[in-house]
Amino acid sequence: MNSIIGKINKIIHFSVVDGPGSRLVIFLQGCNYNCINCHNPHTINHCNSCQECVVTCPPSALQTIDEQQPPKYSTDICIGCDTCISLCPINSDPRISEISVTEMLTEISKYASFIEGITVSGGEATLQFKFVKSLFEAIKQDTHLSHLSCFIDTNGSLQVDKWRQLIDVTDGVMVDLKAWDQQVHLKLTGKSNHKVKETIKYLAKHNKLYEVRLLEIPTVTDYLLRIDEMASWLHQHASGVKIRINGFRHHGVTGKALALPQATKQDTNSLKLSLQQHQFEDICISGAFI
Repeated sequence: MNSIIGKINKIIHFSVVDGPGSRLVIFLQGCNYNCINCHNPHTINHCNSCQECVVTCPPSALQTIDEQQPPKYSTDICIGCDTCISLCPINSDPRISEISVTEMLTEISKYASFIEGITVSGGEATLQFKFVKSLFEAIKQDTHLSHLSCFIDTNGSLQVDKWRQLIDVTDGVMVDLKAWDQQVHLKLTGKSNHKVKETIKYLAKHNKLYEVRLLEIPTVTDYLLRIDEMASWLHQHASGVKIRINGFRHHGVTGKALALPQATKQDTNSLKLSLQQHQFEDICISGAFI
């Protein structure tokens, strides 16, 4: 029995946009970035047990059992109105499940015949390093699940010595490169991108870098401004890398992010064309556009 616990925001049992093929996606709670443009801001922080969501929940799906603990959440009563996360003062979600690796294997087994792999996402999945590592190891050792590929969706902030411990049980990693310049990255996320670049280099060297993702925010991100330097670095350290361009949208964002310009199809196509002119071939664009 593997009793290591993961704090799970939600599980999507079938997805075709979170890695190759059909996948079960596990969204883990908690993130070490505080991106002003975050599309899932309620996955950033852990519940601080303030209980404010209890009195505002329309169907009373949240109840106070212990004021020092997060509210008890009833899935049977919840109507999915998201009032709790829209009013949470710290960008959290009280509807988190604590699930052990053994319990997660049972859940994955229900869908194993219909999917090609699993992806752990977030928040930032690698913050729950022990859970991810134990889950991937258990999947690889399970005769009924070992055919599933194990992918990680990450902001790239995990230190290289931890990636070394994951490399043998991880089949692919999708890394966000939120900005090229340090100062732009700090402005967007509150963190340096030094570890992100080290992550990209290390994963590419071990053939585990599935794709680098660029979120285009017009007049904010610096990909086009720094395209020569960025392209040269990627060719040197991650030759042949697949690049996914995501256009920034207001869906799911809050606060200052609503004032950021949304990406148009022209914006993302311009970035794609510039990358093609720098000899990148495997490029895709995701998202709906205005």
